[in-house]
Amino acid sequence: MPNNHAKFYIDGAWVNPSTPALLDVINPATEKSYTQIALGTAADVDRAVAAAKRAFPAFSRTTREERLALLRKILELYNARYEDIADAVTDEMGAPTKFAREAQAWAGQVHLEATIKALEHLEFSSHRGSTLIVREAIGVVGLITPWNWPLNQIVCKVAPAIAAGCTMVLKPSEIAPISGILFAEIVHAAGVPAGVFNLVNGDGPTVGQTLSGHPDVAMMSFTGSTRAGIIVAKTAAETVKRVAQELGGKSANLILDDADLKAAVSAGAAACFSNSGQSCDAPTRMFVPESHHAQALEIAKAVAATQTVGDPRAAGTVLGPVVSRVQYDKIQRLIQAGIDEGATLVTGGLGRPEGLSVGYYVRPTVFGNVKHEMTISREEIFGPVLSILPYASEREAIDKANDSVYGLAAYISSTKLEHARAVAAELRAGTVNINYPDWDTHAPFGGYKQSGNGREYADWGIYEFLETKGIVGYGT
Repeated sequence: MPNNHAKFYIDGAWVNPSTPALLDVINPATEKSYTQIALGTAADVDRAVAAAKRAFPAFSRTTREERLALLRKILELYNARYEDIADAVTDEMGAPTKFAREAQAWAGQVHLEATIKALEHLEFSSHRGSTLIVREAIGVVGLITPWNWPLNQIVCKVAPAIAAGCTMVLKPSEIAPISGILFAEIVHAAGVPAGVFNLVNGDGPTVGQTLSGHPDVAMMSFTGSTRAGIIVAKTAAETVKRVAQELGGKSANLILDDADLKAAVSAGAAACFSNSGQSCDAPTRMFVPESHHAQALEIAKAVAATQTVGDPRAAGTVLGPVVSRVQYDKIQRLIQAGIDEGATLVTGGLGRPEGLSVGYYVRPTVFGNVKHEMTISREEIFGPVLSILPYASEREAIDKANDSVYGLAAYISSTKLEHARAVAAELRAGTVNINYPDWDTHAPFGGYKQSGNGREYADWGIYEFLETKGIVGYGT
C-alpha cells in the first residue's frame, strides 16, 4: 500500500488515524479494490481543526505576495506531478486516460492559474468617506469535495482559501480519494506552513458532519448532492457558520428555432455524455422545436454511436465506467423509468454495452418525446442519458426550462446573438452558456434554487472566504 493512503495530513505531517479503520477504494473499470484509505473519526477532525485554528492567526496576517508565492509553488509542483494525478483519476473514477489528462488534471491546473491571476489584482481594502472597508480571512474553513471532478473541486476551494488567508480542513470524497492525497503531498512539498492545510479522509455522516458542526470552523464549502448539502447546512446552522454550496443540476439546453440544428444537437449530446454523464452542469434536458424533433433524435443517435465505451486505458475509449455500483444501479433505475413512463428509447438503454461484462459501464442513451413531467426530465441522473423534449413555442421552452428545483446551468443555441441574449436574460440559472463557448475559469460558477448558493472560480471564489469589516472613523 502506498505510504500515505492510510494516513491523514494534519499540522504539516502525515499521521496515523486515531482509530484504525480502512476502506477499500474500488476501480470502477474492474470492480476490484486497488488500495485502501483510512476512515477518520470525530477525534481526527478535532485534531485537524485544532491545527488549523493554531495556524490561523499567523497565516491570516501573511501578505498577498507571500500567499502568491505559495500558490505559484503549488502550481509548479502540480505540473511536475501532472501524470501521477491523471493516473490517479483514471484508477479511482474510471476517467479515460486522454480525458483524465486533458480535462480532469487540467482543471486543477487552470484553477490554480485563475486564482493566482485573481489574487494579483484583488482589492482587500477600500475607503468610503472616513470608513475603511476591509476584507479579511473568515477563519478556519471546512471543505468537502465530490468524486466526479476531484481536482477541479479540490483546487477551486483550496486555492482561493489560501489566497484569502484562511486555514482549512479538506475531506475529499472517500470514493475517489487518491488524487486528493496526491494534492496534499504537493501542498506539503510546496512549503505551506504547518496547520494551514489539513486532510482527513472519511465518510459524510462521520467526518463530514463533525466538520460541519464543529464550533471552531467558521465556514463550510461543500460540493455534492443536494440531499447531502441539506444535511451539511442543517448541521452547520447549529453554530451559525457560513455555508457555500454547489449542488445538483438538471440543466436545460434550448435549441432555438434559428439554431444550426446539426451543430447544436451534436455539441449538446456530446456535452451530456462527457465524463460518462457525471457532471453537475451537464446539458441533460434538450429542448427542440417540434418541427425539428425527429431530425434531432437522429443527430443525437449518431453522436451516441461515436461514444466508444470501454477500458479507460485503451486507445480510442471515449467514455469510461461510472464511478460505483451505487451510481450504476441508480442510472439503470432511471433508464427503466424513462421506458416505463412512455419516452421513446432512441438508442442505448438498460445494461452494459455489448462486450463488456465487468465494470460499471453504461450505454450512452437518448430518449425522445420526453414530457416535462417525466422522471427523466425532473431527476438528476448523473449518467450518459440525454432527454429530448419537443416544444411548440419559445415561451413554453423557457417556462419549462425554469420549472425545475435546480438552477445550476443552462445552454442556448442560436445563429442570432441578440436572440440568444434575450433568452439568456429569462433563464434562472447561475451560468448560461451561449453556443457552447470555451470554459471560462474567471466566470462565477454556482447555482440558483436547490443547486446551491455562493460562487466559485477566480476572484469569486476568494470572496467566499472573506469577511467584510468596516472601521468607522478611520479617516482618509
